[in-house]
Amino acid sequence: MLIARLNPIIRGWCNYYRTVTSRETFSSEDSILWNTLRAWTVNRKKKETPLYDALKKYFSYGKQGKWTFQTREYVLYHHTETEIKRHTLVKPESSPYDGNWTYWSKRRGTYTGTPARVAKLLKKQKGICPQCKQHFTPEDLIEVDHIIPKSKGGKDTYNNLQALHRHCHDAKSKNDYLYDWHL
Repeated sequence: MLIARLNPIIRGWCNYYRTVTSRETFSSEDSILWNTLRAWTVNRKKKETPLYDALKKYFSYGKQGKWTFQTREYVLYHHTETEIKRHTLVKPESSPYDGNWTYWSKRRGTYTGTPARVAKLLKKQKGICPQCKQHFTPEDLIEVDHIIPKSKGGKDTYNNLQALHRHCHDAKSKNDYLYDWHL
């Protein structure tokens, strides 16, 4: 089936170009593709078949309006359906090798020198310590804390974990016994 073969190609091409200003290009590609598929349909029709009937065989009313190229099982993917996701530029002074793993963990979620758990938590917290509300810096010592302590029935899941400065973790742990943690 033609649509089943075209859809992965269109999606791949769109995913590659979706980080640049491509809305007009996507629209133009949809137009070119529609004209190409219309010409393909006209070339496949028999001489005695009216043009409108030949077009109705492949084009029908669907999510793209009256002239959607589709069958019962497949609908042609349109370029303009692709969500544009802008690429965030790297700060000019930053490098993955500069040791600023807080910046790279927030940006990518991973960094070679950062434990996976800490990197995920930093990304989830947007690089901010929930205890003191300050941003983490590369010089900070970061520790993973259980929001509800395990000794009080807390689970070892990401929902119950947070990254804290070492001094914030010490202060929180010192006061954990004061609270009556209910699940």
